[in-house]
Amino acid sequence: MPPRPTATVRQQRLGAELRKLRERAGLNSREAGQKLGIDPARISNIESGRFGVSADRVRAFALGYECSDQPYIDELTTMTAGRSRNWWDDYRDLLPPVLLDLSEMEEHAKALRTVQFTHLPGLLQTADYARLVFQQNVPALSPPMIEHRLSHRIKRQGILYSDSPTPYTGIIHEAALRMRFGGPELMRKQLAHITEMSEREGVTILVLPFSAGIFPGAGQTVVISHGPHPQLDTVQLDTEHGSEFLHAEAQLEKYRTIMGRMEELSLDASDSRDFIHTLITDP
Repeated sequence: MPPRPTATVRQQRLGAELRKLRERAGLNSREAGQKLGIDPARISNIESGRFGVSADRVRAFALGYECSDQPYIDELTTMTAGRSRNWWDDYRDLLPPVLLDLSEMEEHAKALRTVQFTHLPGLLQTADYARLVFQQNVPALSPPMIEHRLSHRIKRQGILYSDSPTPYTGIIHEAALRMRFGGPELMRKQLAHITEMSEREGVTILVLPFSAGIFPGAGQTVVISHGPHPQLDTVQLDTEHGSEFLHAEAQLEKYRTIMGRMEELSLDASDSRDFIHTLITDP
């Protein structure tokens, strides 16, 4: 396959998983090339996502690396499918690539879990709330760019409205619920929207109240995208410089533990809904 001009996060992830298989087998690129009859440079390019790879080649790699986890191998082969045009491609020349990678990650997720401390989750934001968030960007965004980001965010929310919605758990700290973004009326509408979403199939909203006290982590926005196999989970972190995607086994285990602890500290779904209702009526 010819080299790609750029590789998406999903394409890079497939390459990273093939690298993990090779490393678990205790082989360097040269040794793997000799065993598989492939140029070591090509193996490196495949592992970086620069070169595509076929499903048959993935199975050959797995066999050569003595991987016997058939469900995992099967899921890797599905990641080799030829790239088709998706709705986020309309934004390819308008938005930073990391936002398109975020769309791709969400589209392929089997479930999503997030914890938010200062902003409400993007997939649950109203247009008015999201617009205010984008208006605070540093450096400032032009009005057209704000509208591009806004429409992209609203389209991302489609995964919660489809015929087979992606299961979604949003853990929201009380601080984010009490932030006065845009004044009381805007926040009342935003909180009402969250309570409405919490009643949709597959959407679970959990409130982490001030009374929970100390909690793990540093108050950083975290999203865990659950893949079709646990080894294909992805952690997405929001930073001042954009999204960061993590998938090393130690990182996945760390953030799974943090997310589990957050859920333990949070109110249950029913009490969380009642809590948000009290903020709407008595902010």
